[in-house]
Amino acid sequence: MANTSDKFNKYEQRGVSASKSEVHAAIRSLDRGLYPNAFCKVLPDVAGGDPAYCNLLHADTAGTKAALAYLYWRETGDLSVWAGIVQDAIVMNLDDMLCVGCTDNVVLSNTIGRNRRHIPGEVLSVLIQGAADFAEALRPWGVHLHLAGGETADVGDLVRTVDVGFTAFARIPRHKIVVNRIQPGDVVVGLASFGQAAYEHQYNSGIGSNGLTAARHDVLCKEYADRYPESYDPAMPIELVYSGHHRLTDTVEVEGYSLTVGQLLLSPTRTYTPVLRAFLERCHEHVHGLIHCTGGGQTKVLKFLHQVRVIKDNLFEPPTVFRLIQASGQTDWAEMYRVFNMGHRMEVYTSPTGAQLLLSMAADFGIAAQVVGRVEPHESACVTVHSPFGVFEYAE
Repeated sequence: MANTSDKFNKYEQRGVSASKSEVHAAIRSLDRGLYPNAFCKVLPDVAGGDPAYCNLLHADTAGTKAALAYLYWRETGDLSVWAGIVQDAIVMNLDDMLCVGCTDNVVLSNTIGRNRRHIPGEVLSVLIQGAADFAEALRPWGVHLHLAGGETADVGDLVRTVDVGFTAFARIPRHKIVVNRIQPGDVVVGLASFGQAAYEHQYNSGIGSNGLTAARHDVLCKEYADRYPESYDPAMPIELVYSGHHRLTDTVEVEGYSLTVGQLLLSPTRTYTPVLRAFLERCHEHVHGLIHCTGGGQTKVLKFLHQVRVIKDNLFEPPTVFRLIQASGQTDWAEMYRVFNMGHRMEVYTSPTGAQLLLSMAADFGIAAQVVGRVEPHESACVTVHSPFGVFEYAE
């Protein structure tokens, strides 16, 4: 098995970074907003001018998962895969904003940049309708998304296939903001990324919308490079392009479901807004931190720690999709936990009392949840992950 430094080299050659160190360096001098240790930037109430309120403005995309959807659509003709890409892009915004306490009335504006030679109007129609359908599906759960249109641009000189993103805005009372104040004595509740929540229509593999460049190229076979050269960066070393052994239509058995590799990798990103909306309404004072385990995986929380160690010693068993990715790329397990959520994509740092209430509420929403760890005093910020494959230490 290759060591971690080798895998870092492979990821860097593919042009990706789990830590986004260059991005964080570029924005280091910027104003961090009203609550510097909040999960995303919180602004004064520019929209309403009320000092008791604040504004949230956030932007994110489905990332390179759209390139995977392109392959799947071209191979199968299944247009419905694009609705999942819209959900990915929305949830990457929605759940980041959820981590500062925003649970309702989010205004969304889409930005779709396409290469018209490869992405026809019928794909655009599914992308645009998919946003409306996802908003409608969340409404019965008390989560209201307001679609404000957006921009669809033909930018073939810039985009090889399609880039799908959203900008999200919300205005909420300041007293509802969740600021990360993770402290010794907290327990960590992990909300599973896999399974089928009460508000989902199909089994979710847990993949979310992070690490898909690595997953796509490590898992899928070289024939896709020959047939779809528009689906990858031509500057990437050819030995790293689609270097796996699987086809998108290969079948995998998962918890009684028979799914294709394509379906596993393209499971839409789950939102936790319905369950955490209910939990925050009852238990806001017990919440000391909300962490969306996206870029950075199980180490994401490092950015929000001060003189504490987070010990994660009761994690979920890694779902099938992550075992498939690891085996295909022979990726070091320490790096897998740094890149992927590995079974839970939302962490709640709370009191033991709050944890018990959340476990009960998650079950009502059909989401597996468990206490995955705890917080202890430490001279510096660090995370210890106990896994079936070893104990891994991470520090800033």
